[in-house]
Amino acid sequence: MKRKLRGAAAGRWSVSVAALVSVGLGTPAAADTLREALGLAYQTNPTLTGARAGLRATDEDVGIARAQGLPDVSATGSYNEFVKRSANAFTQPKRSLGGSATVSVPIYQGGFVRNSIRAAKARVEQGRAGLQATESNVFTQAVAAYMDVIRDTAIVDLNAGNVKVLETNLQASQDRFQVGDLTRTDVAQSEARLAGARANLRTAQAQLDASRQTYLEVVGKFPDALETPPALPGLPATSEDAVDIAVANNPDLASARQATRAAEYDIGVAEASRMPRLNAVGTGDYVDYRGTLAGGAAGVRQVDKTATVSLQLQVPIYQGGGPAAQVRQAQARKSQAIENQTAIERAVIADARVAFARYEAALGVIDSSQVAVSANELALEGVRAEQSVGNRNLLDVLNAEQELLNSRSALVSAKRDAYVAGFALIAAMGRAQAKDLGLDGGALYDPVANYRRVHGRIWDWDSDPRPKPVATSTLKEPSVSAVPSHSLVESPAK
Repeated sequence: MKRKLRGAAAGRWSVSVAALVSVGLGTPAAADTLREALGLAYQTNPTLTGARAGLRATDEDVGIARAQGLPDVSATGSYNEFVKRSANAFTQPKRSLGGSATVSVPIYQGGFVRNSIRAAKARVEQGRAGLQATESNVFTQAVAAYMDVIRDTAIVDLNAGNVKVLETNLQASQDRFQVGDLTRTDVAQSEARLAGARANLRTAQAQLDASRQTYLEVVGKFPDALETPPALPGLPATSEDAVDIAVANNPDLASARQATRAAEYDIGVAEASRMPRLNAVGTGDYVDYRGTLAGGAAGVRQVDKTATVSLQLQVPIYQGGGPAAQVRQAQARKSQAIENQTAIERAVIADARVAFARYEAALGVIDSSQVAVSANELALEGVRAEQSVGNRNLLDVLNAEQELLNSRSALVSAKRDAYVAGFALIAAMGRAQAKDLGLDGGALYDPVANYRRVHGRIWDWDSDPRPKPVATSTLKEPSVSAVPSHSLVESPAK
């Protein structure tokens, strides 16, 4: 089966993905389908809600950087009691009440403020790409958890069915042994196979419990009668097509690019530390001597008011080599960012190729497993018929039953692997965020909205409401284990 993404088909990508998981964002009553599971994870997964809070914190860096270029207004007040005065200071007051206000306006900062703002904005873009990467990771984990539960439920059912078949075989063997048709060896073989099947069933049940717990951790509730997921959308025809899409759209790579851009502005910030700085400063002072100046002599003004306006130029001459060290440090960090970008690009390319190869391999395993299941079903039927006429023994039947169980389990696992690998390929190509998956039944989280909300705020006493939990706790989620109590496990038949 070929999967193509060429020409007009590429333009229909978002529509195809939306068809995969189009979901309303109202509070779902149960995550019974994949689209509901993804919607619930999108709303309540703490990794995702925490990443959104982290991005909101990063948004504030722009305002913090911009504040360094805005006027600084401060005021001071004082009250003084001169309890011990000089004997020769005849005009010294006994007390004074004063206040001072200062306004400092940065005029030129050597590029410090400009580059700080640009670096902060680049890191906001980096944070937005990082949030998209977190969405992709959470959705990939949710898909894997969903498919793990489906796979492990099916394997438990297969093993439970095998136990029932082997119990019937054991009873038949014991009956035939009583009439002398089989030997004690045949009965022992049936008992051994049944004991092994029961052990395998308990192992499968434990694995199902583990998968259910992982599902709870990622999605926020226990799975309940999960439905078969919808078909994946069209995937690229070759791994190189996947690589091209991934390099252009992968959010981890986009984040690394913005980190490199921010590092370039950091160099400008460091270089500003050795540039002149010019500020305009205005100061006003007020002093009231409360009638105690010069003993309150007539004609002596008891209130003093002054105002000063000045330009302050600071020219660094020598700072012990500190600015040069800061510049070299910023340059080295940009080099590190460049190399990190290359490393992430390599990882993205490898991830896209590996995901494509795994998807292709899983499809091949499905085809082979389906052939194996059909062949083993036919073989078991034939072995049972041959045993009835004496051409096969009981061990041949037991072996045929085990081969059929193994092939059915392999088919179930291959279907899970194919779906997870296909979605991982979508994620590697940067097409597994909420906006790509069609989670548009309600308002999606808008990472730009908070930036716009706080961008123009310059009031020092501004704040947001006290933080409250967004992600849901799973502490009170009821859990029913698939593994029965040891005391209730049926003892092997004697």
